[in-house]
Amino acid sequence: MTSSAAPILITGAGQRVGLHCAQRLLEDGHRVVFSYRTERPGVQILRDLGATAVFADFSSEAGIFAFISELKTRVDSLRAIVHNASEWLAETPDTDAAAFTRMFNVHMLAPYLINLHCADLLERSSPADIVHISDDVTRRGSSKHIGYCASKAGLDSLTLSFAAKYAPGIKVNAIAPALLLFNPDDDAAYRAKALAKSALGIEPGSEVIYHSLRYLLDNPYVTGTTLTVNGGRHIK
Repeated sequence: MTSSAAPILITGAGQRVGLHCAQRLLEDGHRVVFSYRTERPGVQILRDLGATAVFADFSSEAGIFAFISELKTRVDSLRAIVHNASEWLAETPDTDAAAFTRMFNVHMLAPYLINLHCADLLERSSPADIVHISDDVTRRGSSKHIGYCASKAGLDSLTLSFAAKYAPGIKVNAIAPALLLFNPDDDAAYRAKALAKSALGIEPGSEVIYHSLRYLLDNPYVTGTTLTVNGGRHIK
């Protein structure tokens, strides 16, 4: 991976894919700053490995700006920003407005404001990247999770707009994964149904996202692109 003394910021890196990518970056010799909302074992793991932890609550404008202010007291430059923080909330008649607002804030407002207000940190590094972690579901929509899908689709649009705004100094791309990891309580029937949706039919794990992240950070001639990492769901 292209080297830089500036750290890489990963939002929402306390568990699962974000945690894995943060660990792999640290293994590869990169400095890492990460945001977390909840104290989880993964947060302490990253601290112990030398990463810098910054609390963040992206569910409100105030929380986003508080994170940006705190971040700027910790670092004076960034090699990359990886927007991994995500929220999945059920949309019921009693909670739909609140759920949509929260997912909009996490998936769209936070990346929007961080990209705008932290561009100066990226401009002090060369190369510099922004990577949005989107979702393959935006390709076809979701009748059951409309707010989640819509807010992730908005993140796809931000990828194109910021790529145009920040070229050529900062590359802006996205990764759109489908199923990566099952939850421990997913039963055999659910797992079989989920695996059958893709052409490759496997549970790939988090490493495939790290491979995609490395590609985007390493390649100097890719911007405004979304990498689909879905095992071939679109050809089934």
